[in-house]
Amino acid sequence: MAHKNKSNDSPYKRRHQQGARTRLGKHKAPEVIYELNEANDRLADIFHNHDFKMVSHEQRIKLAQFYRLLMQSQTKENFTRLLKLRDIAIKHFIDSLLILDHVNLQFPLLDVGTGPGFPGIPLKIAIPNEKIILAEGVQKRVEFLKKVRSELDLPKLEIIGRNIGQDFLYPVQGVITRAVEDISNTLSNVVNCLELGGKVYFMKGPNVDPEIHQAIAQWGEHYSLDRDIAYELPKTTHQRRLVVFEKFKHREIQDEE
Repeated sequence: MAHKNKSNDSPYKRRHQQGARTRLGKHKAPEVIYELNEANDRLADIFHNHDFKMVSHEQRIKLAQFYRLLMQSQTKENFTRLLKLRDIAIKHFIDSLLILDHVNLQFPLLDVGTGPGFPGIPLKIAIPNEKIILAEGVQKRVEFLKKVRSELDLPKLEIIGRNIGQDFLYPVQGVITRAVEDISNTLSNVVNCLELGGKVYFMKGPNVDPEIHQAIAQWGEHYSLDRDIAYELPKTTHQRRLVVFEKFKHREIQDEE
């Protein structure tokens, strides 16, 4: 059984809880969806106020388009608990992209459990020439991701409508996840698709040490802890940990009898 990150302020835990509320039938729609130009202007102000300068004007417009598609879908589905543009800008967009300030991602990059596209869609907008693969097991989210890819004209973006396990053998150099799943579980699920020297990037809340210790104990024969970076989203109190494991040894694939 997976051990969940117990940090109270983690967006990944709250995203999981939101999914549970969705299954119970509770759903909230946004009170307002800004038109493209206004959304773009508001994003510019929010990014400026939070010292975030990592996207161009053209990329910011695509983020504004993504915001609108997400909120339009939110009127019928429940893809995110965040319904205000400011929250989406900080806790989805800045959160997804700020890791580029800390590590050089390796590609092809597999986003495991991407949900409605985090962090994969903002990363694709910021790095259009690199191949990113979005993996999502919920069909409604898969259809939404395909719509985003088409309307934002995102090249070299592959969408795989399934959960990732040890039977997934598509070779990748990087794996990234912002999901609540325990680190050890993810390392297990991607052990056969991640190439030697490949890295797994975990976007976590601050209280992730028990997961790291368990992962080292369980997977130390195949992975080493490469980076453990604590940081805050700029001009907020939101604490984050970026934990990176590197694969240095293959695991033999057992033939089923």
